[in-house]
Amino acid sequence: METLYHDKSFMSSPSQAEIRRFGEKLHTLRRQRRMTLKELATALGYAAHGHISELEGGKKIPTAEFTLAVARLFDVTTDVLLKDEFNLSADAVTICE
Repeated sequence: METLYHDKSFMSSPSQAEIRRFGEKLHTLRRQRRMTLKELATALGYAAHGHISELEGGKKIPTAEFTLAVARLFDVTTDVLLKDEFNLSADAVTICE
């Protein structure tokens, strides 16, 4: 029987810029929906808004579960949230070239 070893180097931690960019996109989506931090926290099942605030500020790394919940809530793909080639403006998602 052959044993397969997985190279985990592709699973590197996100850079500070990527974390900050996720926070900016989260903030933009929340503001587009005219939601407060508290309203977003409640919609995502959090009792308080501190965690959301830290994510928007780029101080925390979002979990996969959180990212999926945000994507579902705002009806966007996880690619829009996580990939830098997608920009969120006041009213649309655009692809950077």
